[in-house]
Amino acid sequence: MPQPRVDVVLLTMNDRPTEEAATQATLLAQTGVDLRICVVGNGCTPDIVPADAKTVVLAENVGIPGGRNAGARALAEDKQPGKFLFFLDNDASFPRPDILARLVAEAEQRPEAAYVQPRLTGPDDATTPRRWVPRLRAGHPGRPGTITTMTEGVVLIRRAAFDAVGGWAEGFFLYHEGLDLAQRLWGQGHTGWYAAGIRMHHPLTQPTRHALFHRLAARNRVWVAYRNLPAPFIPPYLLVWTIATAVRAVRGGGARESLRGFREGWAGRHRQDRRPMRWRTVLRLTAAGRPPLL
Repeated sequence: MPQPRVDVVLLTMNDRPTEEAATQATLLAQTGVDLRICVVGNGCTPDIVPADAKTVVLAENVGIPGGRNAGARALAEDKQPGKFLFFLDNDASFPRPDILARLVAEAEQRPEAAYVQPRLTGPDDATTPRRWVPRLRAGHPGRPGTITTMTEGVVLIRRAAFDAVGGWAEGFFLYHEGLDLAQRLWGQGHTGWYAAGIRMHHPLTQPTRHALFHRLAARNRVWVAYRNLPAPFIPPYLLVWTIATAVRAVRGGGARESLRGFREGWAGRHRQDRRPMRWRTVLRLTAAGRPPLL
C-alpha cells in the first residue's frame, strides 16, 4: 500500500543555520509518509537543502505567507502533488519519527477538518505558551478538540481546501495569516482539529522580538475583519480588539505602533479580497466556542 504523500514547505532566510539543520534532520527522519520538500529562500538562496528537495529563490523578502504560497505552488507543479501540505517553521522540530504519519491519520479520521494542528511545546516537551494553543480556552493545552484558528508554523492542511480559498493572505507579510486562513476554510464548510496528543517542539520565543510586531499585528487584525466578517460584525470586533490591545499596552507597551497599524489597516482595507462569511458560518464558529467577535 503506498504511503500518503505530504508536501512540506520550509521557509528560510538563512538566519538560523543550527536550528534549521536540526529541523531538516528531524523532518527527513519521518516515517510512514512519502515526503516531498520545498525549501523557499525568502530574499536569499537557501544554504541548507535536503537531497531531492525543490528550491525556490525569491529575489526579495515577500513575507511569510507569500513565501509559503510560493513553496506550495512549486510543489503543485509535480504530476501528483500531495493530498496534504505541511507548513514548517525552520526552527521547529519533530521529537518523534512518526509525527507526520500520526497527523495524517488524524486528518483521515476527520474528513470535515481541513487542517490538523499538533500541540506545540518548547524543547522541554511540556511548556506550551497560551498563544500557541489554537483556541480560546488555552489553559489546558493537552486537551484535543475542534479549533477555529491555527498556529501557522506547524500545521497540516488539505491541499484541495488550501487551494480553494487561495492559500495564505500574501499581503499580511507577518502575523494573523493563520486566523485569516482558518476563517476562510471554515467559510467553505470545513473545520480544524487540534491533535493535542501529538507534540512538536519550538524555541520559546516572544513575538515582540520582531520590531514590526505591534504595527503589523494591528493592521492585520483590521484586514482579517474586513476580509471575512459580515459588515455588522466589523465595528464590534474592532472595538473588542481595541480594548484588549489598550489593556495589553498598559503592561507591555506598543500603543503608538498599534494605533499606527490600525490606521494603516483601515486605510488599506479596500485593497483586500473581501469575502464575508455566511451567517451559517458565524453560527458554526460560535457553536465551536469562538464567536467571530473575539
